[in-house]
Amino acid sequence: MFSGSIPALITPFAAGSVDEAAFRRLVDWQIVEGSAALVPCGTTGEAPTLSNDEQHRLFAVTVEAAAGRVPVIAGCGSNDTQTALWHMQEAKALGADAALMVAPYYNRPSQAGLLAHFSYLAEKVDLPIVLYNVPGRTVTDIKPETVIELARRFPERIVGIKDASGDMTRLTAHRLALGTDFIQLCGNDDMALHYNAGGGVGCISVTANVAPRLCAEFQAASLAGDRARAHELNERLFPLHQALFTDASPGPVKYALSRVCDWLNEEVRLPLVACSAESRRAVDAALEHAGLV
Repeated sequence: MFSGSIPALITPFAAGSVDEAAFRRLVDWQIVEGSAALVPCGTTGEAPTLSNDEQHRLFAVTVEAAAGRVPVIAGCGSNDTQTALWHMQEAKALGADAALMVAPYYNRPSQAGLLAHFSYLAEKVDLPIVLYNVPGRTVTDIKPETVIELARRFPERIVGIKDASGDMTRLTAHRLALGTDFIQLCGNDDMALHYNAGGGVGCISVTANVAPRLCAEFQAASLAGDRARAHELNERLFPLHQALFTDASPGPVKYALSRVCDWLNEEVRLPLVACSAESRRAVDAALEHAGLV
């Protein structure tokens, strides 16, 4: 259903408002450059600072601009189950192909709470769910036993996971219990080479915002078993993977995009601010290493 290089899209702003024209252009550029699917309103899209109306509008614009060329996985997660349900209902009505559902943050639910939260959503909306586990941000970890139970209960709904836990052993635990049909997508660009080697089928990527063609070529080589080409591209991209997290994301990502695309700027919303001078120097060096400037 989903594989390859999948950018977690930034949200462009202009004078404090969502720059819809720039976002449409970003969607088209991503598809032309080889991205396999699109994720609006994720972490990199600054979803916590978007109003509900802005979030739902971005769902609609992504679907419209993609025009069926690639799937759209709408970022619908919330730490409030009813809000998450509303986002999923809107995403479904607007034509999204799936929902990316982050573990509820701040509340710190138990595994039983996570099971109840995701089960409720799977029962209420006829839309495939890709779980998003990023305990470094949410403090809540969706343990393998919970992932497995959810996928067994709802095989048509809980279809995969974006795993940013950093624990590579979970790939095998999931595969042993759920087989190869359960979609495992890496959530860390710098681990994507090893993740695919362990049975992953792609990456929901930050770096793909900036280097969509290189990320798509890397994923294609990796998934085809072309180890030499995959290593070559990984090493070309690796400094960029790291540089994009030298300050609070997506500050460095937006700075990098402002250098690569003259139609994008580096504006972020508070409480984020533009990345530091040190971060800019790291991004500049990484862009040069990747051959992007």
